[in-house]
Amino acid sequence: MTPAPDAPTAAVTVVGLGADGWAGLPDASRTALRAAQVLIGGPRQLDLLPPECTGQRVAWPSPLRPAVPGLLAAHAGRRIAVLASGDPMFYGIGRALAEETGDLRVLPHPSSVSYAAARLGWPLEEVEVVTLVGRPAARLAAALHHGRRLLVLSADATTPGEVASLLRDRGFGPSRMRVLEQLGGDRERTTDEATADDWPGAEQPGDPLNIVAVECRRAPDALRLGAVPGLPDEAYEHDGQLTKRHVRAATLGVLAPAPGELLWDIGGGSGSIAVEWMRTHPSCRAVTVERDPARAERITRNADRLGVPGLRVVTGAAPAVLAELPPPDAVFIGGGLTAPGLLDACWEALPGGGRLVANTVTLESEALLADAHRRHGGELVRLAVAHAVPVGGFTGWRQAMPVTQWAVRKTLDTSSGADR
Repeated sequence: MTPAPDAPTAAVTVVGLGADGWAGLPDASRTALRAAQVLIGGPRQLDLLPPECTGQRVAWPSPLRPAVPGLLAAHAGRRIAVLASGDPMFYGIGRALAEETGDLRVLPHPSSVSYAAARLGWPLEEVEVVTLVGRPAARLAAALHHGRRLLVLSADATTPGEVASLLRDRGFGPSRMRVLEQLGGDRERTTDEATADDWPGAEQPGDPLNIVAVECRRAPDALRLGAVPGLPDEAYEHDGQLTKRHVRAATLGVLAPAPGELLWDIGGGSGSIAVEWMRTHPSCRAVTVERDPARAERITRNADRLGVPGLRVVTGAAPAVLAELPPPDAVFIGGGLTAPGLLDACWEALPGGGRLVANTVTLESEALLADAHRRHGGELVRLAVAHAVPVGGFTGWRQAMPVTQWAVRKTLDTSSGADR
C-alpha cells in the first residue's frame, strides 16, 4: 500500500517556516517537528520552535553546504527534521538535501516571493526572481531591462542599498524600489516607494529578513542592452581585441548555447563571447582562457558589469592550461589558432554532440581551418561586414576585415563507439 503523501515515512523531513514561526505551520508540519529526534536549522529558526518539539537541536555550521553530508551521516537512523525558510525547494536547503539522499520528504511554506507578489499585486509569472544570498550583487545586472519587474532575495539588511547603488551605476537610477520585510510575520513592513537615485545609502537600517521589489526604468542616456547576443561594442571595455557586434551575434548563433552548458572561450580578448554565452540563460557557464594578465583583468570587469560575475577567467596559454578545465559542451577559439596542438586539443576535449567554432582573419590560421574542415567536416564560411561612412560630401562603404569561421559538431560514430 502506498502511504498517504503526508505520512512521516522519510528519514529526512524538510519543513518550511515563515516569519510567523510555529503559529503559521499546518498540522502536518507540526506533527513532523514533534516526532523528530533531531532538529537541524539556523539559530533563528530553532528559536521559533516550542518546547513540545523535544528533538536534539543542531545549528547549521558555516559554511553550510559542505556540512550537509556529515550531519546526515552523524544522525543516520534517527528521525531528522530540517528547518528551512519558506519553500525549501526554492533557493533553499532542499536542493542540497535532495542531492545527498533519496529518502526525503518536503513540507513547503509559502515563499517570500509568493508573499511579495501577493502584497504588491504583481502576477508572479511575469516577475523575474534574482537571489543575492551568497552571490555577488553584480549578477543582478543581467536582469535589468526597461519595464521589467524584479524581486531580489536579500542577503541581509545592506542588500537594498547595494541594489540601489548597482541600479544607479548601470544606468537604471530612475527604477522604483520598495523593500518588504518580515513577510507573513507580526513585524511585516513595506517601505515607501523611492527611486534608486533617491535611495538612502547601504548603511540605512532595516530588517535583515527582506526582499527588494524593483520596477526597472532605464535612464534616457543609458546604453540599451538587449536580451540576445550582439550587444553594442560600447558595452565592453577593450583594447581593440574584441569580436565585433555582428560577427559576435553570428558566432553565438552557431555555438547555440543551451541551459546548463559549459563553454570554453579560448583567447578571450575582452571576454565578449563568454559573457554573452552566459547572458543567454542564468545556468549557462563559461571559462575564458587569456594569456595576457591585463586582458584577463579586463574580462573580469566586463563580466561583472554585464551581470555574469560567475565567468571563470584563467590566465595562461592554451593548450597548456586546458587539461585543468572541466569538459566543455562547446568551444570557441578566437585567438591563438597557430599555437601548436591547440586545435587538436580542443577537438579531443569535446564530447560527442559538442560544438566547436573558430574565427580568424589571417591567412595562416585560415589554412589551419581549411585543413580541419577537410578532416572533420562542418561548415566553413566567410563573414564580411561593411559600414556606411562619409566620403567627401557623399556616403560609401568601409569594409571590415573579413572573418573566416569554421563551425562543426562532433558526432559519435555508432559503429565503433568513437567520437569523430
